[in-house]
Amino acid sequence: MILLDPDLDPDPSLQVKLPRRSAGPAQSAQPRNQRIPTARTLARFLREAQAAARLRGQVTVLLTTDATIRRLNRQFRGKNKATDVLSFPASAPGPLKIAGDLAISIPIASRQAGERGHSLGIEIKVLILHGLLHLAGYDHEADKGEMARREQKLRAKLRLPHGLIERTEKGPRP
Repeated sequence: MILLDPDLDPDPSLQVKLPRRSAGPAQSAQPRNQRIPTARTLARFLREAQAAARLRGQVTVLLTTDATIRRLNRQFRGKNKATDVLSFPASAPGPLKIAGDLAISIPIASRQAGERGHSLGIEIKVLILHGLLHLAGYDHEADKGEMARREQKLRAKLRLPHGLIERTEKGPRP
């Protein structure tokens, strides 16, 4: 399930209206590659990525603000800073079959997409995949490369560019 934080304001600089065409309505000047994909598109990818990662159970993805993700990071991880993606695994599978929740900062995802030269939609998908692997029990900070190898294989299968782990290992893109 994909949830959009109601506090997530679109970048005002991208909300400039284009002049009306003779017969058409005003259109947003927001570049197509920096728009948040539809919930339907992201839900379809979430199902595909979950199947590829062999993660069963419901996953909820919250697309949110830097302020909200900072608050969540401080509350649950003791880190007082915004981050791109947070994963909250379910404590136990239980009868509801919930795998866990993900929170993604859209402002950070947008900046990272620009730095990497791809669309916001691609960046959100990279972050979803990374979060799903955490929900599946992987931990790149402690697993001696196991999560990185798994993420690399799944990114190839899902046709995604470099993942988060590779980025930090290789440093900033030139």
